Amino acid sequence: MRLAFAGTPEVALPSLERLAASPHTLAAVVTRPDAPAGRGRGSLRSPVGRWADEHGVPVLTPRRAGDPEFLAALAELAPDCCPVVAYGALLPTAALGIPRYGWVNLHFSLLPAWRGAAPVQHAVLAGDEVSGATTFRIVEELDAGPVYGVLTESVRPRDTSGDLLGRLAQAGAELLLATLDGIETGTLCPQPQDAAGVSLAPKITTQDARVDWAASAFVVDRRIRACTPAPGAWCSWRGDRVKLGPVRPLPTEGTTDVTLGPGELLVERGRVLAGTGTVPVVLGEVQAPGKRAMPAADWARGTRPEAGEVLA
Repeated sequence: MRLAFAGTPEVALPSLERLAASPHTLAAVVTRPDAPAGRGRGSLRSPVGRWADEHGVPVLTPRRAGDPEFLAALAELAPDCCPVVAYGALLPTAALGIPRYGWVNLHFSLLPAWRGAAPVQHAVLAGDEVSGATTFRIVEELDAGPVYGVLTESVRPRDTSGDLLGRLAQAGAELLLATLDGIETGTLCPQPQDAAGVSLAPKITTQDARVDWAASAFVVDRRIRACTPAPGAWCSWRGDRVKLGPVRPLPTEGTTDVTLGPGELLVERGRVLAGTGTVPVVLGEVQAPGKRAMPAADWARGTRPEAGEVLA
């Protein structure tokens, strides 16, 4: 088939590379426009755009997928199908109707669970034990189109959203290719999603990533892992915002008699504990403003927390 691949961030690259190496023809890529970056606010090409530039693949960067110029350019390319991985923009009806087999999305959840922009982060935040990826035909309703294929992936106890997404991106590339192969041969027929079990996964904001130390240790742990690497979990320390890497809850029984209030710090040899609504957690990395991330013990040696000081 003749393909126009739509995607933007690095997580789309495994699929893009797998399709480019397949017998299908990669006619072009569609990606988000170059974005201002850095102190000089120069333009930064998306990872998908950079890959296409390096491999001599034509790049389309519409500000909106409904722009007449983009629709005309896409129609001229005459793709049979437009595979999509994390493109990051809504597709209007006019665009959906151009490829013969439509737009086929690789979504990183087991639909209808976690429809939306941040399915992996919400799976980790909710404590799901199983996640996965789904290929489906895009319709106007958010992530509601008929399903072609599914794969499952266990959520490991210490997974961050970055860990889980990395595995799903690799496995999902094979699922997307298999889906396109099945569409081409006519052996795959998309099935409607189950109307039950729908859950939403809106974008995780910076405010969502703030740690609530009054929550249980397991909730604190999951929130930090869900927000790693993006947008980055954080809390306040002496009036400044500090970023936090994954923590480790202490066992609930038999190993400690330490009692700390929410956010209260205790510096021990080689580790730093922070209180929660239940048992303390062992801090991982801490990143102060303008500094590199460092082990919590090193951070504490520099800041010298006083007795009773708290993370807020």
